[in-house]
Amino acid sequence: MRKLLMLSMVLMAQASVWAQTFTEWHDMNVNGVNRMQNHTSFFAYENSSLAIQGEKEKSDRFLSLHGDWQFKWVESVSQRPTDFFKTDYNASGWDKMSVPGIWEMNGYGDPEYVNIGFAWRGHFKQLTQKDYQEGVSDIPVPDKDNHVGSYRKTIIVPESWKGQQVIAHFGSVTSCIYLWVNGQFVGYSEDSKIEAEFDITKYVQPGENLIAFQVFRWCDGSWSEDQDFWRLSGVARDSYLYCRNAKSHIEDLRIVPNLVNDYRDGVLQADVSLFGKGDVRMSLYDAEGNQVASSFVSSWQKSEPKKGSATLTVENPEKWSAEHPYLYTLVVRLYPERKYPEIGAETEVIAQKVGFRSVEIKDAQLLVNGQPIYIKGVDRHEMDPDGGYVVSRERMIQDIQLMKRFNVNAVRTSHYPNDPVWYDLCDQYGIYLVSEANQEGHGFGYNPKEAISFTPLFAQQILQRNQHNIQVNYNHPSVIVWSMGNETIGGPNFKAAYDWIKSEDPIRPVQYEQTGSGTPSDIMCPMYASHDWCERYASNPATTKPLIQCEYSHAMGNSCGGFKEYWDLVRKYPKYQGGFIWDFVDQALHRHPSKTSITSTTSNTSIEYTYGGDYNNYDPSDNNFNCNGLVSPDRVPNPEMYEVGYFYQNIWAEAVDIQKGVISVRNENFFKDLSNVRMKWCLLADGISVAEGTVDNLDVAPQQSRNYTLPLPLKDNYAGKELLLNIDFVLKDAEPLMTSGQVVAYRQLTVSEDSHHAANDLASVKIKVKEDKKAQEVSVQTGDVKLVFDRATGFLCHYEAAGKQLLGEGGTIKPNFWRAVTDNDMGAGIQRRYRVWRNPTLKLTAFEAKKAKTKQGEKYVNVSAVYDMPEVKAQLRMDYAILPGGRMMIHETMSVADSAKVADMLRFGVVIQLPYDMDKSAFYGRGPIENYADRKESQRIGIYEQTADEQFYPYIRPQETGTKSDIRWWKQTDAAGKGLSISSHHKLYMSALHYNVEDLDEGNDKKQRHVQDVPKSKYTNLFIDSEHAGVGGINSWSMEGFALPKYQVKYGNKRYGFFIDIER
Repeated sequence: MRKLLMLSMVLMAQASVWAQTFTEWHDMNVNGVNRMQNHTSFFAYENSSLAIQGEKEKSDRFLSLHGDWQFKWVESVSQRPTDFFKTDYNASGWDKMSVPGIWEMNGYGDPEYVNIGFAWRGHFKQLTQKDYQEGVSDIPVPDKDNHVGSYRKTIIVPESWKGQQVIAHFGSVTSCIYLWVNGQFVGYSEDSKIEAEFDITKYVQPGENLIAFQVFRWCDGSWSEDQDFWRLSGVARDSYLYCRNAKSHIEDLRIVPNLVNDYRDGVLQADVSLFGKGDVRMSLYDAEGNQVASSFVSSWQKSEPKKGSATLTVENPEKWSAEHPYLYTLVVRLYPERKYPEIGAETEVIAQKVGFRSVEIKDAQLLVNGQPIYIKGVDRHEMDPDGGYVVSRERMIQDIQLMKRFNVNAVRTSHYPNDPVWYDLCDQYGIYLVSEANQEGHGFGYNPKEAISFTPLFAQQILQRNQHNIQVNYNHPSVIVWSMGNETIGGPNFKAAYDWIKSEDPIRPVQYEQTGSGTPSDIMCPMYASHDWCERYASNPATTKPLIQCEYSHAMGNSCGGFKEYWDLVRKYPKYQGGFIWDFVDQALHRHPSKTSITSTTSNTSIEYTYGGDYNNYDPSDNNFNCNGLVSPDRVPNPEMYEVGYFYQNIWAEAVDIQKGVISVRNENFFKDLSNVRMKWCLLADGISVAEGTVDNLDVAPQQSRNYTLPLPLKDNYAGKELLLNIDFVLKDAEPLMTSGQVVAYRQLTVSEDSHHAANDLASVKIKVKEDKKAQEVSVQTGDVKLVFDRATGFLCHYEAAGKQLLGEGGTIKPNFWRAVTDNDMGAGIQRRYRVWRNPTLKLTAFEAKKAKTKQGEKYVNVSAVYDMPEVKAQLRMDYAILPGGRMMIHETMSVADSAKVADMLRFGVVIQLPYDMDKSAFYGRGPIENYADRKESQRIGIYEQTADEQFYPYIRPQETGTKSDIRWWKQTDAAGKGLSISSHHKLYMSALHYNVEDLDEGNDKKQRHVQDVPKSKYTNLFIDSEHAGVGGINSWSMEGFALPKYQVKYGNKRYGFFIDIER
């Protein structure tokens, strides 16, 4: 440990003692020149009032660097200007670039997306083990295509800053920054996702000053920034100058607000690093502004800066949690020696938000405030469809509001420290954070002989990036776990980082997914572990760490099937506490920026999004693999988000004795009762409300259940009807980012099973069959309904009622076994594994139309067509029973050879090609959001109305969409209400779309396609399936990511049927 700490001190000191060589951008031994040591995130104000307000922009000690800068962009390093920072340099012909601002989002270079492998792959041979052994320092970084941006701006430094220390703060610069002031070199910095600060006191003067800096697209630090997101360049976060007293100021402030006495009382330990002389007093205020504790900092150590500490004790404070994010305010006042308490005598004042909470691991569980919380988490990249890496405060609040709406309580800052504003907002609104270091070397692979975690070459980078994460974000109560990075094999370099973190913060757990090769992790945090693996781990008494997946349920495209199975396990096994879904937001960008605002709430097929490979054909690309979000780039919830929100909810209702109206309400919160929640209930009979009521007072403590008896009118005559009980839990009063009356949880309970029978009353009209041998057609006429079958194909080719055409021109009813493959389908290779079902041959072997009688003696006409399907070794039979009056029952039967070995299929059903304008749907089943066999629990059974266009969800890469499950009946009509209705003795999967499967389908290989590239069909296609495969989602790159076996459509004998009735 002593050696480790000495190494750490040496590394931090190096940045300030080396002069520039202008080779730093490719020198692994230099990650900073004259860069100040990081400190916790705070701003020192001139008085208490401003400090408590917390708006640094109002301080006289703050000077923003935002706005337009003179800007010069070049394609390669060798083309960059090398004297542009001089005060007499003529930059009058330069362009303008905003700070903050991303080059590629402003027309300078193209956005590039790479998941695995470096952004410059193909430029040169990757490093080898021999390179590592030789200890190379001049690491290869491209010159060609390594864009460089040069910035110049003249600013006015206030006269009042004379004699003060002046510091330049750059919140996030990708990938590195060289800084000059008034023609003089100041410093250099890497680590693009953490702030870099430089002391520019000796270079500035009151009045005009020239600030100049240069940014490289890639540097040696980029080898540690191989994350799965857009590779962009520029300045992403706040940049500004600030001043402070040059002789006396607080350099760092660390606070540890912990709980003692069985989590009852609060003890706040505060450590201060003070430069110069002065007295420091700390005062703690509650949310109402009442002082609850105060103390002078004492026990100063003799060092420079001096280090002192103070302890403040609060009896039974309000505790911070994601459910109850109560914040105190710690005000730290620095006075000149012996000047306290003179009014206005403060040298500076710092205010920090404080949340009293404890974090620990005990008995293989992660505890917050002594409770084994659930991690209902998401992974989140900082990404905006217009700004790229520039994410506004308003967008961050929108993200948190969505998280609250869908019961997300935790975020992993994948894969780097986020903007300090994000941490402040998570403190304020209540989001647990796993704060991750900006460290990923995924492109090196997982071979220990070539891994950066084993070579001394990367020891400094890995350690420093972890130090930066902790040094800046230490004080935030929302941070409950540190993460050392992502997708880099473990090894000695990470062991060193772990040891350093523990020496600095012995309280918070530290996690790392790649725990091999001696790399510690306090949490078992795998990626994309299957349900079976999770159950084996969670049920094994020998495992001693909590199981919290750092990435799971890969939400790429139409995904997140099997989510119920994950959370059944979480709620079953104590040590399985949840995980973080990859990921929160689709990372696609607007093709035409600024088309939408952050207030957008609905999907829109006119918005054109771009993904990897859309900008050119020479940059490496992993295509649409960056579109894995639960919400769209404009923060519209994707369909799978509803399933996630449902299983993440914190209140559950279960039937106890439903026939007597007795239900149980479970409060799954750990700290919050249900006093601000009321329960609304509604009894449905065949989808129609017949009774409703409200329970205003839910007296249910955290982690407790209570029974309630609802006055259900079950003695009324509901014989033969399906009775369902809808329960909504709504807020009485508004809560932060949540409105009064907002539904926070819901449930549907079955009171009586459906006893639906498709009506079989027959009209008393004649029915006749006519064969036209010349036209090779067979027609059936009953009343004003006429059907015509093509003898050559066996398909229905004409269908009308009262002169209304019920099929589109050239349309029919045809068997259907294929869907437009999803991203998960393609990742599992289904487009090839199942390809025989894409368009299997249907060779007509028999066709017959004859009259028959029902069991009741009524006449009807049965038309049957039998097909041989040689590729799939099966026989298919289609039976159309046309009843008097025009009702038709269709049966589809498939018979297979017992010994046949044929791939499974994606669906078993038919598609009816209706006129385009017959696009109005009304249905009784699960809705209104699309749902599938393995992703349907969030959608309650009810009666819904939608158009064909409303059923199409515009996934960024076109794929299967729109299906609804457990359909009892479905009506498909035109605007006048004329069309068809579908019913069955069995529940169906159905949808109606203005797209053909063949046009939506990708084929065997992914192409650069978007919604706008898919032509609309001339039909309204009505899909009717007896079986439809689930969407899967364990991952999106293997067969494991396909639907679980119980949700697959297995090859074998099959038969189902449904009725078609005329809607007149």
